[in-house]
Parts: sequence; structure tokens; C-alpha cells
Amino acid sequence: MTHQPATTTNSPVRVLIMGAAGRDFHNFNVAFRDRADYRVMAFTAAQIPGIGGRSYPPSLAGPLYPDGVPIREERELETLIAELEIGLVVFAYSDVAHQDVMHAASRVQAAGADFQLLGPRSTMLESRLPVIAVTATRTGAGKSATSLHIARWLDSKGYRVAILRHPMPYGDLERQAVQRFATEDDMALAQCTVEEREEYAPYVKAGLPIYAGVDYGRILEIAEHDADVVVWDGGNNDFPFVRPDLHLVMVDPLRASDGLTYHPGETNLRMADICVIGKVGAATPAQLEQARSTITSVNPTARIALADLSVGLADEDLVRGKRVVVVGDGPTLTHGGLATGAGTIAAAQYGAAEIVDPRPFLVGRIDHAFEAHPHLRTEIPALGYDAQDIRDLEATLRAIPADTVLSATPIDLAALIDPGKPIANVEYAFAERGDVLGAALDLFIGRMP
Repeated sequence: MTHQPATTTNSPVRVLIMGAAGRDFHNFNVAFRDRADYRVMAFTAAQIPGIGGRSYPPSLAGPLYPDGVPIREERELETLIAELEIGLVVFAYSDVAHQDVMHAASRVQAAGADFQLLGPRSTMLESRLPVIAVTATRTGAGKSATSLHIARWLDSKGYRVAILRHPMPYGDLERQAVQRFATEDDMALAQCTVEEREEYAPYVKAGLPIYAGVDYGRILEIAEHDADVVVWDGGNNDFPFVRPDLHLVMVDPLRASDGLTYHPGETNLRMADICVIGKVGAATPAQLEQARSTITSVNPTARIALADLSVGLADEDLVRGKRVVVVGDGPTLTHGGLATGAGTIAAAQYGAAEIVDPRPFLVGRIDHAFEAHPHLRTEIPALGYDAQDIRDLEATLRAIPADTVLSATPIDLAALIDPGKPIANVEYAFAERGDVLGAALDLFIGRMP
């Protein structure tokens, strides 16, 4: 990473990092924490509620930051640039339209600072183990189902697998510096949010340990002692924190053009070894062709695999002929921009009489989520960043005149709330059409030591 400061003095370049409690902390750790020629004055928070007003603690920030680093709201950007005499602003979060990234750049430049995006060379860690990374062009494309499929396949071949999950440090950052989840008790002890449980629970259920947290240098070091191979399960559409030997990128054919219009999804698309077009069964031939065209327009050498999500229900009688209210994965439905997901597919596949429109019955923060994301209609995002979110979700589901809650979130919703009606849990898994990915995985392990 290089940067020519706007000033000619020998004082450190004063930096502000725009983030969302994830990529921003990683960029700080690897590019700024131990650099005396830079001084990070603040983070700004976006996308995730409740992050602003905290601080990145001294124990994680290092000896150059005895008071830690404050985390402020992004709406204060121009004020912070002026008050803190910021010379450089680093944009460090994902699933953002290209146009919105440049709006941020324009705000920064108009306020007098330089604007920067740090790339893979400056931020990827090197592992001594083979690494498979699964990323995407947009949130909700099917990364986690694919990552789980790969991890289970490797496990079946006798390899010890460490799954590294993109960070979601929404709580006590010191306690979340290095996390390992192997049981339900591990998640309960860590007071994981609903969003964290959505990502961790499928691996825990499969008996596969998953690692997450804040300091990925330490996380990777610990994971390497426990495993033979690393699987990186990306978050949003961010690129990996660890340099991959095999990079799979999920492309959603329902949003194929987003691969060229969202940051840093296009970066992933251009770096991909294999592009996996998912949700094939839900896409039209025209959408599948657009997905192929999007891929080949920027990465003509990438291999293209086709896949689907097989959807199942443990108890069909709770859905068939019933009025259902659908709960879906939170990030997929909010900043991922999808109005429907696996829950709606399951409602149709298993003969629900009706998906009840939840909008007249929304409570508190669930109502606010629909206001902030006007594309939402018939699916409720499983928000759960804190206890109030969970209470509002429970109150909303209790108020809706439905027979069944059709839950397409990977967590056990019944363990967190009582919606006053039975819950039917949607189960879904990766299913490849063809053998492009299978052949690539065979080749990958054939090259492993």
C-alpha cells in the first residue's frame, strides 16, 4: 500500500476508515495498525445498526493507539474530515453499488481529503495451507451453501477443514478477537446475534468447526494448527481476507448484471477461477444467458459451473394448504436487495394456500427495516442484532394472521422466539448440475501435499 500525503510535513497521514464492522477492522489490522507514518483517527459505521458510538479497543488497535480508535456514524463524514484534519479516507465495506462508492468519493474529495480503496495485494493474508475461497457478486447468491458443500466434501475425503467466515463483530470486540464455534453452546456463550447464528449454525450442525472474529492474522494462525485445508466463506460480496489457491465466485442469475455494477463483486468476478451460476431452477433461459454473458465479458477464461439450491421441509403438513408468513435471511433481504428467497420457493413447492402480506402488522424495528428497504414485500428479514430486534420480530409474527411461520433462515427460530404459531423450517443445500466444480475439487486435492 502506498499513498502520497497531501501535505509536505513529516507528521503521520491522518486517516479515516469508512466501514461496517468487518472489512474496515481487517484493513486497519493489516495495513495501518503498526505503521507510524499513518494515524487512523476514526472509523465510520454503515449498514449495521448500533455500531456507531463505540470504539476499536486499545488491546486490538496496538501500542500506537493507547486510547483505541473511535467509531462514528457515516453521516458525520464531512464534519470528521474537518475536525480531525483527515488527509486520507479509505473505503472498506462491501455490497455497494459502484455509483454509491463514487458518491462517497465525491463527498470525501469535496471535503478536502484523498479517497482510497485497498486491494487484495495490500490486504490478503498468506496461508501455509491450501485455501479455497467462496465469494460472490452480491449478497444472497448462495455462498454459504456452496462453502458448506465444499467443506463437507473435503471432510468426507478425510481432510481436516477449517472454515473461516467473513467477520461479523457486532458485540464486545475484545471478546470477539478470535472465535471458534464447534457447538451450540459455543454460540450461546459468545452471545451470537441472529445474523451470526445464520452463518455459523449450518457448519456446527454438520460437525465442522468455523472460525471468525476481528483479528484474522491470529485467527488464521490458530486455524492452521487445527486443519489440513482452509475454506473461506465470504460475506456480502467482499473479496477474501486470505489468498486463495482456488477462488469460486457465486453469480446470481436473478441479478446477473449486478456483477458489473456492485463493489467489490466485480473485483471477485474478474479474479474468479470458477464462476458458479446458482439458482438455476429459479432462472429463465434469458437470465442464465445474461449471467454467462456477464461472466465472459470480464473473465473469459473462468470456468463456469451450474448449480441449484435443493429446498426441503421436515413437515410438509405445516405448509400444504396453509396460510404462511415467510421469514428469510436478514442480509440477503436487506442490503442484498432481494425481495424473496428460499422461503417463497418452498411455499410454492409445498403448496401453501397463501403467503400473508406482513406489512400491515409490522412492529418496531421490523417496520423500520421495511421503510429503509422499500423493495421488501412478503418476506420478513430475520433481524436480530440485539434483544430489541428479536422482541420486535416475535411481536410482528404474533400479530400476523397466518397458520404457520415458514422460516428460511438457517437458525432454529423456535429457540429464540415464540411466534404463537408453528414454525416450518426450510432446509436447502447446494446441488451442482454437471461436474465442473466436482472435477476442479478433485484436481485441487490431487495437488495438495
